[in-house]
Amino acid sequence: MVKHLKNSQEFTETIDSQDVLIDFYADWCGPCQMLAPLLEEIDTIDILKVNVDEFKDIAANFGIMSIPTLILFRSGKEIKREIGFKNLDEIKKMIT
Repeated sequence: MVKHLKNSQEFTETIDSQDVLIDFYADWCGPCQMLAPLLEEIDTIDILKVNVDEFKDIAANFGIMSIPTLILFRSGKEIKREIGFKNLDEIKKMIT
């Protein structure tokens, strides 16, 4: 399930409580727009979309310099990070 972040507290609660793939994106980003429908096809893990323009503090805390950036969290810890557009197979490989 793909969900858009509503507030900073939700971000912390989500990464601490479950395995989740975080998608750092911006509405104006072409590769981010190309990635969005692929993320909708993922049904093995929840996906939380974080708009870097709305949540600059979270993006800065995680050193997000390029978008899209995907970060996989397990038990509150960053496991993997991928920067740039990825195809569906690359995303599935990342989360397994």
